[in-house]
Amino acid sequence: MASRLDRTDLKILRLLQNNGRLSNAELAVSVAISPATCHRRTQRLFEDGFIATVRAMVAPKKVAKGTLVMVGVVLDRSTPESFAIFEQAIAKLKFVLDCHLVAGDFDYFLKIRVGDMEDFNRIHGEQLIALPGVRQTRTFFVMKEVVDNAPLEF
Repeated sequence: MASRLDRTDLKILRLLQNNGRLSNAELAVSVAISPATCHRRTQRLFEDGFIATVRAMVAPKKVAKGTLVMVGVVLDRSTPESFAIFEQAIAKLKFVLDCHLVAGDFDYFLKIRVGDMEDFNRIHGEQLIALPGVRQTRTFFVMKEVVDNAPLEF
């Protein structure tokens, strides 16, 4: 699929990834094409799935979600059915930003944002350990975010 992208498409993707607020006119000037051509190309990048969505990056501390927590989850069984049941349940929890099936000591890694440790303790006790199939969780409180949600390199 990437072979269908030319230099102009790649430049559009890079520019939008760094600043999703660029207007079509600004984007067209930056890639040296007409606004109509730029609009058609950008629409095609959306339609072909190269751009999944455009959204604002909200500053977590400004909305009282400044504590970042990573949680390793071990399920009691490693079967496709238990994975599917867990994934359906975890997808309903709005405080879970990311959920990844991983290889290694854990089955899943979760990325969660909360207000503080007390907030996480409540969520953990009421919701996380009650998820179907959860045998064990291990919690990692992030002390410093060195790189977070960096743009893709391509």
